[in-house]
Amino acid sequence: MNEPLKRPEATGKRNTLGRGLSALFGEASEDYTAVDRGRAPKQLPIEFIHAGRFQPRRRFDDDAIADLIQSVKEKGILQPLLVRRDPDQANSYEIIAGERRWRAAQAAGLHELPVIIRDLSDREALEISIIENVQRQDLTPLEEAEGYRRLLEEFQHTQEELARVVGKSRSHIANTLRLLALPDPIKALLHDGSLTAGHARALLTAPNAGALAEEVVARGLNVRQTEQLARGDDASRPPPPAKGAAPKDPDLIHLEHELSGELGLKVGITSRGSGGVITIQYKTLDQFDDVFRRLKRA
Repeated sequence: MNEPLKRPEATGKRNTLGRGLSALFGEASEDYTAVDRGRAPKQLPIEFIHAGRFQPRRRFDDDAIADLIQSVKEKGILQPLLVRRDPDQANSYEIIAGERRWRAAQAAGLHELPVIIRDLSDREALEISIIENVQRQDLTPLEEAEGYRRLLEEFQHTQEELARVVGKSRSHIANTLRLLALPDPIKALLHDGSLTAGHARALLTAPNAGALAEEVVARGLNVRQTEQLARGDDASRPPPPAKGAAPKDPDLIHLEHELSGELGLKVGITSRGSGGVITIQYKTLDQFDDVFRRLKRA
């Protein structure tokens, strides 16, 4: 994925990437079942096709692939793959869009696949791979950010050009690229879905971002609460003990955080001998009604 690439020569061809996926498939309709410039998609032996070097996705959902395998077994491949001839191997074709279908077809035991073959430069291949995945919302935020980085660094796009090509705002491009500066532990939480891109951006400038990220996940904080936490004005954190008072039991603090994360409200626990007091703070009647319904169901 990150190997050096030969920079494509300027071809003078009109760039059609901003015109949508239909243009990328040679004026094929968006369900990819139309002909490519008047010709039906070709059938290629599956062994002639391999994964593309420009695939921005790093993880494939096993459950989603399993569902696709079952569909392929029952109905075959309904949407042709977009491929280009491999510049380094004869009789070999590189996938530009459709790797999930290719993986499912292999597992389903298919011998041939419908494809649309296009003459694409390295730059166009990477752009199309990113656009196809972004439009289908198949990429994690970090995979999207890495794809944008490659287009900027390897192919000399500006952020303005990139925003136009992929159909996103310039601020979206800039904010997504910022995620690459996150510490590795937070990137892992972002990759597995424990944190959203909004959570991660809120933690970017925090000096103890890793510890705060774990707290966000443990307490189930939303993005706004995470922003407050990163600024140090998190209202749901317990106040420091009064001067001269004994520090609160760490187990009680942990329980307060756990209940606060479960309810989305500030919870306080005070121990009094063998008993104690639990307080739940709410700001609106809707929050009160939500807590009331939960307690009635308990």
